[in-house]
Amino acid sequence: MTETREVRIKRMQMRSMRRGIKEMDLILSAYAARNLEQMDTAGLDLYDAMLRENDQDLYQWVTGQVHPPGVFADLIADIAQTFQK
Repeated sequence: MTETREVRIKRMQMRSMRRGIKEMDLILSAYAARNLEQMDTAGLDLYDAMLRENDQDLYQWVTGQVHPPGVFADLIADIAQTFQK
């Protein structure tokens, strides 16, 4: 059984809110609320893959402490820009 787009977005919004590190909960839940509905399938696939990454790594990528892997570079830059606003 496959997820509908609506169910998939809701699942990713929930995973964005319940990360384990409060800072990532705040950053990703805000980003998800603003952006997931407008993403195409490829964008959702990339965001879903990013959600599987370790919170400590994500936090270092978003805050610029460590460069993210190339596949996530544009997405992390977009998240970081949203976070800095």
